[in-house]
Amino acid sequence: MQVGVIGGGKWGQALHFAFSQNHESRLYSRTPKDVEGFASLETVLAHSLLVFALPAQVVREWLETHFVDEGQSILVAAKGIDVAEHVFLNEIFAKHLPSERLAFLSGPSFAAEVMRSLPTALVISSSSASLANTYQKLFPAFIKTYANDDVVGAEVSGAYKNVIAIASGICDGLELGNNARASLIARGLVEMARFGAHFGAKESSFLGLSGAGDLFLTASSTLSRNYRVGLGLARQRPLAQILKELGEVAEGVYTAKAIESMSVQHGIYTPIAKEVARMLEGKSPLESLRDLLSQSA
Repeated sequence: MQVGVIGGGKWGQALHFAFSQNHESRLYSRTPKDVEGFASLETVLAHSLLVFALPAQVVREWLETHFVDEGQSILVAAKGIDVAEHVFLNEIFAKHLPSERLAFLSGPSFAAEVMRSLPTALVISSSSASLANTYQKLFPAFIKTYANDDVVGAEVSGAYKNVIAIASGICDGLELGNNARASLIARGLVEMARFGAHFGAKESSFLGLSGAGDLFLTASSTLSRNYRVGLGLARQRPLAQILKELGEVAEGVYTAKAIESMSVQHGIYTPIAKEVARMLEGKSPLESLRDLLSQSA
């Protein structure tokens, strides 16, 4: 099989590496990469199976300026909510191709471990079971894939877990202890599921790989960029400096603002996301901790 990967960040390169184990994969990035299979955008877009691994906040502009629908299918490997218009990525992609040619990738997965061929389990969500099955065949033996039709659940999980990971990093940076971190992550999962349910996501998605699995991973390791953002905030470092040193996008920074705005608009109770958004704007982590502990639920 042939596949084209759009996006040469760590995750895009990791997926390209995985697909290359048994299939012909081509990778495109605005910045040339010294990897086998690197190709021009024209070459990559000619593939019928595409994988989109660019940051969530560039999805809208990239599709409008670069994508021409010639019957391709897309597996979306980006995770986030559009901060400009407060919409999910599936809503943006749906303006450019039909839902039966769209699938979404989620689950606990650090790029560095995929590049080492370590065991990984992922979920492919699509309204088309046939398309999900086609993309499943691209993955090598060390990656176990599952398929379902809960696109919204996959999207909310993939976006929200980054916000909770920032909160978890702050918790550890303040040295609040294991009890506090476990409580935070557990309540974060409840909050994530509450938010997702409002938009029609299935509860089972939040109890599986997309939800709990990815959340537990991202909120407990320094391999997570969003967790490291939280560590930096707890140590009272300027956000701009933290992001500069990361060198890559931390989607939770944008997603927290989007979730807060959407929660106000739809009347959804999301106290952790609200406080993360406030801390990203400069509120003291200790003040946010006090406010969270004073919540009645």
